[in-house]
Amino acid sequence: MIEKVKYQVSELLNKDKSGHGMDHINRVLELSLRFAEKEKANKDIVSLIALLHDADDYKLFGMDNARNLTNTKRIMNDCNIDKNIQDQVCCAIKNIGYRKRLKGYAPTTLEGKIVSDADMCDALGAHGILRDYKYVMEYGKPFFDKKIFPTEDTNKDKSLEKCSNSCVCHIFEKILKLKYLMLTESGKEEAKSRHQIVVEFLYHFFDEENVPEWTEYLNEYLKNINYMLN
Repeated sequence: MIEKVKYQVSELLNKDKSGHGMDHINRVLELSLRFAEKEKANKDIVSLIALLHDADDYKLFGMDNARNLTNTKRIMNDCNIDKNIQDQVCCAIKNIGYRKRLKGYAPTTLEGKIVSDADMCDALGAHGILRDYKYVMEYGKPFFDKKIFPTEDTNKDKSLEKCSNSCVCHIFEKILKLKYLMLTESGKEEAKSRHQIVVEFLYHFFDEENVPEWTEYLNEYLKNINYMLN
């Protein structure tokens, strides 16, 4: 069952170049199963949520697919997934994602929380930095522009409609906040170390770029991040 779903997801996402392809799916699946072992969750349901969580991503397939989970439902029907399991998977996927968290939505089941944490963890750490760069490159943005600092748009819906001005801006505007959105103990532990990798990278990068004003910005950002999230 899982292998059949994985094959169809691979067919769907194998041409993606925005950081949401099968390499991302496989990492989220592996990390989700590691969390599921620690949290004593249902591994089959975790696997299905992990494999299908980007099958209708609005950035890839549009808002109609995201609302209706068109690809997710088709794949599960094709693979003869039990209706009760389908409902659990769809409910979780509808509540996974940074955009949804900003609107106050979050998974309620343990399996959904695990995949949400694993998905956000994959945007952190070394792979996260590479994914961030790949994402902004799709929009023709640079890795860094020392003249353009991050923006904190008070209109959260509006701010999510546009790509950040650079990869570094994207890290400040979204990535460094993910550690604080974890829902499981396993996720919190993993995100803590991956978050630190990103922070240390920025310190080294700003030092090599000789931009002390950005180091100062990072210091203030880290000092005030809890306030910014509330």
